Amino acid sequence: MSEKELIVFTYICVFLIFGILIAVAPFIISRLIRPRTRTASQSLETYECGMAPMGQAWDSRHGIAYYLYALIFLAFEVDVLYLFPVAAAFDSVKGMRGLILFALFLGVLSLGIVYAWAKGAFEWTNLKKRIKK
Repeated sequence: MSEKELIVFTYICVFLIFGILIAVAPFIISRLIRPRTRTASQSLETYECGMAPMGQAWDSRHGIAYYLYALIFLAFEVDVLYLFPVAAAFDSVKGMRGLILFALFLGVLSLGIVYAWAKGAFEWTNLKKRIKK
C-alpha cells in the first residue's frame, strides 16, 4: 500500500468516524439533558407536546376542510418541486420551442388549481353545505 493510498484511506476513516459521531451525538445529548423524574401516570400518557391531554383521542373531530386544504397544498407543493428541474433545463432547449414547452408545463400544473377552484375547494363557508348533500 503506497503512502498516497494510505492518506486517502485515513481521510475516509476520519470522515466515517465523524459521520457516525454526528449521527449519534443528538441521541447522546438528548439522553444527557432530558428530565429524569417521571411518574407512572406520565409515562403511560400519549405524547401531547407538553400539554395535558383532555379526554380521549376520538372525542375531538376536525372538519374535512382542513384535510382538503392539506391535500391541495401537498399537490401544489409537488408541482412546484417539479418546476425547479424544468426551469434548470430551460436553457438547453433553443428558441421558441423551449418557451412553448415551459408554458405547456405551467398550464398543466395550473389545471389543478382551476379544477379545485371550479369545485369550490377554496370556499370555506360552503364546504359544510356541500358535505351534507
